[in-house]
Amino acid sequence: MNKTINARSKLIISLIISTSIIIIALILSFNLSSDNLITNFSKRSLPPSINHIFGTDWLGRDMFTRTIKGLKLSLMVGFIGSFIGTAIAMILGVMAATMGKTIDAIILWLVDMFIGIPHLVFIILISFMVGGGIKGVILGVGLTHWPSLTRVIRTEVLSIKHSEYIELASNFGKSKTFIIKEHIIPHILPQIMVGFLLLFPHAVIHEAAITFLGFGLSVQTPSIGLILSEAVKHISIGDWWLALFPGLSLILVVKSFDSIAEQFRKLIDPNSANE
Repeated sequence: MNKTINARSKLIISLIISTSIIIIALILSFNLSSDNLITNFSKRSLPPSINHIFGTDWLGRDMFTRTIKGLKLSLMVGFIGSFIGTAIAMILGVMAATMGKTIDAIILWLVDMFIGIPHLVFIILISFMVGGGIKGVILGVGLTHWPSLTRVIRTEVLSIKHSEYIELASNFGKSKTFIIKEHIIPHILPQIMVGFLLLFPHAVIHEAAITFLGFGLSVQTPSIGLILSEAVKHISIGDWWLALFPGLSLILVVKSFDSIAEQFRKLIDPNSANE
């Protein structure tokens, strides 16, 4: 019993730490002054110091402010993109498990097709089709991050579709729509939440990746991918901090979300909490 309590306490502490990192980054992103982003050639290419803990870039802009503002945008893109991907996965996963073998075969074919092609290729194509910018990146991320979660949801729905309480509801004349809405979706909601949290870090990484490659957001938009892309041009002259701190910040945020998803999964699964 004590081991179980200690295990769950460690999970909760880890969850609180990871969540706190995300919250602090968001609070800072709203409170940091945009004045630090104004070009100031008298402060160009300064190494990390007390006044500029992440240093400054080649235009004299504070890198800490740029990094935090870029993280806010990445989190926004990740959140909306993950929400779209999760919604698609939930709809297709439930349809595949409840709408018959033909629909199931079509959806599984779509899943296999999307999984077989690298995400970045689809994201770039979709982004171009809708005109690029933030809208293009969000749609690109959202429309490509659903296949794996669709399979998980389909499997979960198949495992409960013939449960006694669902068969009783059907025998009482309840419609398929009612059963899905009132019995199936509430049952798979924890898996959907975990799936959303697991999609989030992937969405953030892919947003940064396509922006780094020059296919994402405009140069006027603060983004970690853009910051890293610009930093590559200046590392060779010794400005190592331009890539190091934004890169580490991105990794920290991504790992924090990954940790939140993992700890949340363990908390809702009593068996894994004892591991």
